Amino acid sequence: MSPRWSVATIFAVHGSISGSLAARMPWIADHVGLAGGGVGKLGYALVMPSIGAILTMPFAGRVVHRLGGRRATLLLLTGWALALTLISFMPTLPTLAVAMFVAGAFAGTADMAMNAEGIAVERQLGRSIMSSLHGGWSIGGFLAGGVGWLLAHNDVSGRVNFIGATVVAIVVAVWACSYLPAQNAAEEEEDDGAPKFALPKGPILIIGLVGFAAIFAEAASADWSAVYLVNRLGAGDATGAVAYAAFAGAMTLGRLTGDAVVRRWGPVPTVRVAGALGVAGGVLIVIAGAAGDSLAAKIAAIGGFALVGIGIAVVVPLAFAAAGHSADSPASRAHAIAGVATVSYGAGLAAPGIVGGIANVTSLTVSFAVVTVLVLVMTLAAPVLRSADLVHAREDEPQSVPA
Repeated sequence: MSPRWSVATIFAVHGSISGSLAARMPWIADHVGLAGGGVGKLGYALVMPSIGAILTMPFAGRVVHRLGGRRATLLLLTGWALALTLISFMPTLPTLAVAMFVAGAFAGTADMAMNAEGIAVERQLGRSIMSSLHGGWSIGGFLAGGVGWLLAHNDVSGRVNFIGATVVAIVVAVWACSYLPAQNAAEEEEDDGAPKFALPKGPILIIGLVGFAAIFAEAASADWSAVYLVNRLGAGDATGAVAYAAFAGAMTLGRLTGDAVVRRWGPVPTVRVAGALGVAGGVLIVIAGAAGDSLAAKIAAIGGFALVGIGIAVVVPLAFAAAGHSADSPASRAHAIAGVATVSYGAGLAAPGIVGGIANVTSLTVSFAVVTVLVLVMTLAAPVLRSADLVHAREDEPQSVPA
């Protein structure tokens, strides 16, 4: 198997673990005694993965440097898979919160390591692949979520589901990681002075903030799109689900096709055009919220969420690519990617609460007006992602990108 498909498989494995976890949340709630009226307390545990990821990702670059990208990716991905099984054995909410924190720490650092490997393979190929890699993550999550739904529908225990998913994930990860390129000794010696802990600064911080805007819009749309249709526009639950499906499907399609567009146009024009579509989608959502509960308003909102999904699809992959290609050595690339991930994924923690807080004070329509402004800022800041263009990332590369 080529390194290109190896790293794509690793992204899919990471996504499959997330999908398995998401699909069996009702079982987890029931298992720790939160079924029925106590289910809202599950939110205390659900915030812990983001906290675990944000607190540990600044150290991830050092882990990759010390172990090498291939070993670090396998170790951290294995930890993320094992954490899935650990969660299934937690009997109470406090113990579940601890397990979720551990899961988030492994998930976040594994995410950083596999993105670093994706950048390394992209540099070898000389063409954009990061968008489709993130699309592969979405496919892995979708398939594993479907398996989880099927098992739940047939009353199979979540613990059995998680143990099976863990075993499959580890086996596939071992196989896929064996095809990743190894870091050579010269690079390891050159990077020996890598810091143990690094926070983003300068250009990396700015790239991270662009990623933050995109992930904020993603998290807000994922968590609140169905609620927006149901509570704001008077739609039924099924129509609310269509809004989320339109968003998620459009974003996945955008990522799977994004590399071809980036190769043809370059990252900056791609983000500008996609971002303009995302802004248009946000405007549609806001107008629909102000228009009331008509059928036209519901259709406009669903279309708006689809446009937001397209608008942000390639931004996070390009943010990682821009960070990785702006550094010269493997250790520097790992720290740059970790810095962008730390800032960007903070949005996943902040967005649901901020959107809900604004809605409590005003309305969800105002919340999505704020999201639209962030997508506009992301679009205007597209030039900071210029280093994601492999044509310009290194002066010694040819002035055309291989197909």
